[in-house]
Parts: sequence; structure tokens; C-alpha cells
Amino acid sequence: MKFKLDENLPVELAVDIRAAGHEADTVHDEELTGAVDLLLLQRTHAEGPTLLTMDKGIADVRVYPPADYSGIVLFRLKVTGRRAVLAFIRQHLPALLQADLAGHLIVVSESGIRIR
Repeated sequence: MKFKLDENLPVELAVDIRAAGHEADTVHDEELTGAVDLLLLQRTHAEGPTLLTMDKGIADVRVYPPADYSGIVLFRLKVTGRRAVLAFIRQHLPALLQADLAGHLIVVSESGIRIR
């Protein structure tokens, strides 16, 4: 699978994803840092990776219908801080790497993983 990490996620996750045998690029690698959501999603749609993000605006299914993408994963955390975010996502990453993400919005929170 291919993944694109939004700028609000720790870049170490790209290393974790690659180590698990998948492709991973970051918004920073692709010089999209600071890009508006629409541009980021247009590029994601054209290139085909699953987008990993903490940006709730991207999870608006009326604006960005999940069926148009190879998957959008939204991480919703109550805690903040780089270490807490990294630990939380690493905890859930194995399940996400095994799931069928294409065409879905996946919301990962402290209460579990929801697939829409």
C-alpha cells in the first residue's frame, strides 16, 4: 500500500510504514507543506495513496467523498504532544496496515477504529 502523511503527523511514521513493507511519503517530502486541503486531496486523488492526517476538515465526507480516494485515515486524539501522538498512532498502525482502506474514511480515536 501507499501512504501520504499530512504535515501534522510525526515524520517518523513514514519510517515505520516503510519498515512494514509499504510506501510512505510526507507532505513535506512533496513540498506541499502549508497547502490548502483541496490541493492536498487533489494530489492524493491523482497519485492514489491513503492519506493519514489529524485534520478534521479533511474528514468532511460531503466535500471529500471517501469513495473518491484510496482511503483517508483521520486520527482523533484527546492528548497532544509529539510523543503522545507518535505512541498513539504506532499502537494502531498494525491494524490499519491490515485493513482495506480504499474508498473509506477511517477514524481512529481512543474509543477505537470506525470505518465509514
